[in-house]
Amino acid sequence: MSYSGPHSDPFGPTDPYDPYGSPRPRRSPLRRPLTVALAALVPGALLGWLAYETLGGAESGGDGGSNGAAGAGVGAGTPTGSLGSPSDSGSGSSDTPGTLSASPSQEAAPLKGKVVVIDPGHNVTNSQHTAEINRKVDIGTNRKECDTTGTSTDSGYSEARFTLDVAHRLRTLLREQGATVKLTQDGDRPFGPCVDERARIGNAAHADAVVSIHADGSAEGNRGFHVILPASVHEGAADTRAIVAPSKDLGKLIADDFARSTGSSPSNYIGDGTGLVTRQDLGGLNLSTVPKVFIECGNMRDTKDAALLTSGAWRQKAAQGISEGIVSFLRG
Repeated sequence: MSYSGPHSDPFGPTDPYDPYGSPRPRRSPLRRPLTVALAALVPGALLGWLAYETLGGAESGGDGGSNGAAGAGVGAGTPTGSLGSPSDSGSGSSDTPGTLSASPSQEAAPLKGKVVVIDPGHNVTNSQHTAEINRKVDIGTNRKECDTTGTSTDSGYSEARFTLDVAHRLRTLLREQGATVKLTQDGDRPFGPCVDERARIGNAAHADAVVSIHADGSAEGNRGFHVILPASVHEGAADTRAIVAPSKDLGKLIADDFARSTGSSPSNYIGDGTGLVTRQDLGGLNLSTVPKVFIECGNMRDTKDAALLTSGAWRQKAAQGISEGIVSFLRG
């Protein structure tokens, strides 16, 4: 602050804390009326502002008017982080502003609670364990080898590699649909499992559906896919009577969706053009107590089919077709 000296103002210094102890200046005769007027105006202005905030502010939504109706529905003045706030919805946004986001619907996970077992045929190292895989096991109707090496293309791409690759792709697709997925083998064991154990894995999992993935090894010129269904067997340890009908439904759906997804035709050498074959000599089917089918995705010994089976893009389509068939079956 400035100070101009004791003779510049006849009433002494204006600072009430003047160190010289000079008297305070006399009050202006207009000061009191002005003070009274201001005291009367301030409460009125304050009341007007509050009225504006209560009526006008609640209707504006606070963001240019885009959220006004929702704000009125929740209640004026709802703070950020309340039940109507996206920050509490867990998703960062809501379909309807000012409301809680809906929980995931059944449409988002149609196979939630369902168990699917995928059985990748054979094993890439079966050929190194011939004694073990040649051991006979009981399949109900008779005794048969524990497993086989499977077939391969002329270029050496093995059926076991093919089945495991498709199984991995199929597992991903089914998990995206909400299913619990188990594999009978994941390249994590030296051989097998044997066909009777493959059946037991599906049974123990109480699977809603089991699909065994294979590729055929027929002659050149034999092309296309086919789905193998269980016959009605009631002999020894085998009793498929309860699963014949649902397995047939599963097989038909997979055949239809596989053909549509891959563009492949049903087998021209087995199944009379239907793409469906019933067999009673496969332990993996005979010993199953849950709906189960095999799919032979193509003929590895045919040049044209082999070109498809060795294509990653085509194998993805194959997995997609099988997945769609399983989803249709499990959704009823």
